[in-house]
Parts: sequence; structure tokens; C-alpha cells
Amino acid sequence: MKLFYGWVIVGAGIVVTCVGFGAMLSLSIFLQPMAEAMGWSRTGISTAATINWLCMGVGTFVWGALSDRIGTRAVVLCGGVLLGLGMVTASQATTLGQFQILFGVLVGVATGSLYVPMTATTTRWFTAHRSLAVALVSAGLSLGSSVMGPIARWMISAYDWRTAMLVLGEVALVVIIPAGLLVREPPALPAGAGGGATAGGDGREFTIGQALRTPQFAAIALAYFACCAAHSGPIFHMVTYAIDHGVPVMAAATVLSVAGLASLSGKIVCGLVADRVGAKRTLLVGLAIQAVSVSLYVFTRELVSFYAVALMFGFAYGGVMPLYAILVREYFGARIMGTAFGAVAFVSTLGMSLGPLVGGWLYDALGSYFWLYMGSFGIGLGAVAIAFTFRPPRQLPAALPVPSAAH
Repeated sequence: MKLFYGWVIVGAGIVVTCVGFGAMLSLSIFLQPMAEAMGWSRTGISTAATINWLCMGVGTFVWGALSDRIGTRAVVLCGGVLLGLGMVTASQATTLGQFQILFGVLVGVATGSLYVPMTATTTRWFTAHRSLAVALVSAGLSLGSSVMGPIARWMISAYDWRTAMLVLGEVALVVIIPAGLLVREPPALPAGAGGGATAGGDGREFTIGQALRTPQFAAIALAYFACCAAHSGPIFHMVTYAIDHGVPVMAAATVLSVAGLASLSGKIVCGLVADRVGAKRTLLVGLAIQAVSVSLYVFTRELVSFYAVALMFGFAYGGVMPLYAILVREYFGARIMGTAFGAVAFVSTLGMSLGPLVGGWLYDALGSYFWLYMGSFGIGLGAVAIAFTFRPPRQLPAALPVPSAAH
């Protein structure tokens, strides 16, 4: 039986998001050794992560719009080159300002070219099992932190932080570019098939400008923002928080890996559940679990408890992430998917940018992460409240004819 090419797209998406986001998110592993080796403050290094997310936010919107026009393959290839260049040059930075620009700006903009365009393309390839396919692409993010984190920690211990970051940049170049060459757009539908348009009740097509002005876009974007603001700080400072409580550095890195693996399982499980009960219901449960698990970090002291909370927290934040793409696809259709999801993701990255910076500032000012976790808990509850406002989406025509159940 011939393999449906949509699954090749999913595989390529897993690879590029794994390497790309793994490289960017590895900064949390570099935080403590860089602070010791260079004498830079945690706030200063964390600022690079904030710049990452802000630049990635702008990048996701621009790259997403470009993918709708020039295709996802060209976007991913450009992003892969820029990502490798950013990591390699950042590894040679001699001042904090240089590092913030090279790692923060270049790596952030480059990473924006990967997840949103690949997700948008995946939604256009699938009709049946769309939630699962998107969840698998999103799983690359979890694999990235699970795989790249321990590798980075081992290289830092064996060599130094500069060598580790240089190698990660080289890996990004030699892996993302070949994977990007596998990406292609789905075959065009016959005229009148009705798969890609976003139509209102009167049958007219929506432009991206009209879609961005709808109340539902605002609700999805705000929920995504609050969700990311709630988990970004706990994720970024997870390893350092464990080290501060006496957990050995290599074991602390594996705590992040456990969260990443739990995130991977959360994406797959929630993708399967969303295909059956709907994205909104699944999202509400996941957001509630995320808020509760964040609050548990206040009571976490021993390695075993760090692992336990990481499993719960990782499952929750991983499970909810791909659901926003499904909601955008259900509400706004396939034709403008790259631009619409890029706009939603841009808002979410503003939330992601807050946690690392605020967490580092709170620690430097108060000597504790307590208020980081309490604030994240409150914001997480806010995300649940916003998600309750989602109206049932209209039913869209299939993006592709389904030749068999293999999709």
C-alpha cells in the first residue's frame, strides 16, 4: 500500500521542530554554567530567552504569511540556515550584549520559521486524524527538550558551554536542511471543491484582515497568551530551581527531559482525544491540570518529587499546545491557515517571553522562585476562564479528499 505523503510531512515536521526548538530551549541548560563562567546575571541571560520569544513571535507571523505565498519548504530552509548561523555565532560571544543579540534575535527569528509553517502545511494535508497529525508535529518540541537538553549538559560538562552551543548549531544545519527538502504542499483541489476558504454565514470568503477582527480570534489568542505565560517561567527555570534545592546538575537536566517526554505523551494522547471529543473540551481539561501542576512546584524539594511534578506538568502543557492550531483551522479554514496561526502564535510568544525574564528578576530580587510559581498558577487559571468563552466552531469542508482510511 502506498504511503500517504502527509505522514512524510509529519515526519519532517517532527525532525525540524525537535532540532530547532531543542536548540533554542537548551538555553535553560546553559543558564547556570554560563552565569558561573562569564559572571553574567541570571536576569541578563534570561533576557536572551525573552528576546528569543519576542523575535520568534514576529518571525512566526512573517514566516507564516510567507509560507502561504512562497511555500513552506523555502521558509524552513531559510530558517534552518539562520538558526545554525545564530547558534554558531552566539557560541563565540564575548559580552552579554553580543550574546543577547546573536542568540536572542537570530535564533528567535529562525525558530519562528519552523513550527507554525509546518503545522499549517500539516493541517492542509489531513482530513481524518488531523488532530493527531498536528499533535505529532508538535511532539517535536517535546523531543527537542528531551534530547537536546541532556546532550547539551553532557557537552558542557565534558568541554565547556561554547563548544556545546557550537555543536548544537552545526547539528541544526546538517539536520534541518535535508528534512526541509522533503516538504511539499498538498495537491490542489478542483475548482469548487471548497476546501480552503474561510466563509461566513452568507458564503463570502473572509480575508485575513477580517479573520483577525473576529471575537473568536481574540479569544483563542488571549487563551494561548495566558497558557504560555503560565508555563514559560516554570519550564525555563526548572533545571536551575532543582539545582538550587540540591539536585545534582546532570539529574536536574534529566528533570527537564522527563517533562519533555511527558509533554510528548500529552500531545499524542490529547491529539487522539481531541479527534473524538473536540479540541475545546480537551483544552479546558489540559489547562486546568497545567495550573494545578504549576502550583505544586512550591512544595517540591526532592528529586523524586521533581520527577513527579514534571510528569504532570509536562503532560499538561504539552497536551494543550497543538490544540490551538486545530481551533484556528476549525474557525478560519485552510487557505489563510499559515497567516492566521502565525498571528495567534505571535500573541502566544509574548506570553512565552514573560516567564524567563520575570522569573530571573524575581530570583535576583527576592532570592526565591516562590512568586514565579504563584503568579504562573494565577495566570493559568485565567487561561481556563478564557477558554470557557470559546463558541462552537462551524464545520469546515475537508481540505483534501480522503482516498482511504490510511490518513
